[in-house]
Amino acid sequence: MEQKILDCTLRDGGLVNRFYFTDDFVRGLYRANLLAGIDYMEFGYKASEALFDRREFGKWKFCREEDIRAIVGDNKTSMKISVMADVGRTDYRKDILKKEDSVIDMIRIATYADKMDEALDMEEYCRGCGYETAVNIMAVSNNTEAEIEEALGSVRGSRADAVYLVDSYGSFYPEEIGRLTRRYIEMAGKCGNGRDGGGTEDAVRRVGIHAHNNQQLAFANTIEAMRNGASLLDVTVNGMGRGAGNCSTEQLLGYMRGLERYDELPIIEFIEEQVLPLKQAGVLWGYDIPYLLTGQGSKHPSKAIEFVENHKTEYSGLFRQLMGA
Repeated sequence: MEQKILDCTLRDGGLVNRFYFTDDFVRGLYRANLLAGIDYMEFGYKASEALFDRREFGKWKFCREEDIRAIVGDNKTSMKISVMADVGRTDYRKDILKKEDSVIDMIRIATYADKMDEALDMEEYCRGCGYETAVNIMAVSNNTEAEIEEALGSVRGSRADAVYLVDSYGSFYPEEIGRLTRRYIEMAGKCGNGRDGGGTEDAVRRVGIHAHNNQQLAFANTIEAMRNGASLLDVTVNGMGRGAGNCSTEQLLGYMRGLERYDELPIIEFIEEQVLPLKQAGVLWGYDIPYLLTGQGSKHPSKAIEFVENHKTEYSGLFRQLMGA
C-alpha cells in the first residue's frame, strides 16, 4: 500500500500544553501540512465535556465542529481531517455527528487490549455514521503475546479501515517493531465481514505505526514499521508530544524526500515561526534521561514528566525506583 502520513501535533502535542494552541498556530500548522503534502491532520480529541471541564483545557481537547470549521472551512483540499476518540472518555453517540454534517473524515478509536469490545462498538457506530475508522491499541509493550493476538483477532472481525501498532511508552526496539508489524498485517491486515455479518470479507486494511521517542527510536521504529508494510505513519512537528515526544514530521519527510508529493521546507518554516516560540515560553517535550528510563522499563511516563518539570537530576534514584534495583 502507498504510505500515508498523519500529523497528530495538535492531539499528541496538546498533551504538553493542555491543548492551549492559538488559532494562529493551528492555522499555520494547517497551511504547513497542506504545503508539505501531509495526507491526514488530526485536530485533537473528541473528549466528553461531562468528564472534562472545558475551562481547564483548550478547544482541541473537544474538537467541536464549529472550531474545526473556523480553521479549515469546508476543507476543499486533498488533506483529510482526523480526530481521536478515547474509549471511556468520549460520549460518541452525542458528540460525533453524521459524516454528512461534519468536515471530519476519520475517527481514530484509542483503546487498550482489554477494552476491545467497547472499542469495536465505537468503531461500528462511527463507521455507520460514514467515517473512515482506525483502532489504535495502546501500550501493547505491556501486553502478553496472547493478549495482543486476542486483540488483533477482535479487530480482524471488524470492518475498521486501519489498526495501529502504538508504542505508547517508547519501549520497543526496531527488531520488535518489525516483528509486530508483520504480525499485525498477518492477523488484522485483512478485514472480516463485520460483527453483523455484512461487508466484504478479506478487504485490505491499513496497518499504522505511532511511535514515542523515549529511547530516541521513534524515527527508526517508524521506518522499520514502514519497511515491513505499515502504511499509516504518525508524526508530529518537531516531535512535539507527551514526554519524550514522537517521530518528527521533518525527519520522516526528509527520509521520503524522493517522493514528489512531500516537501519538508514548509514544516521547517513552521517550526521556526511557531514552534520555537513555544519552547522559548517553557513548553517542555523531547528526549531526556527520565523518559529513557520509563521507556526501558515500559512504564507510563508520568513519573518522568513530574521529574523533568521539577528540574530534578537524581537520575540514579529514579533508575532504582523504576527498575527495582
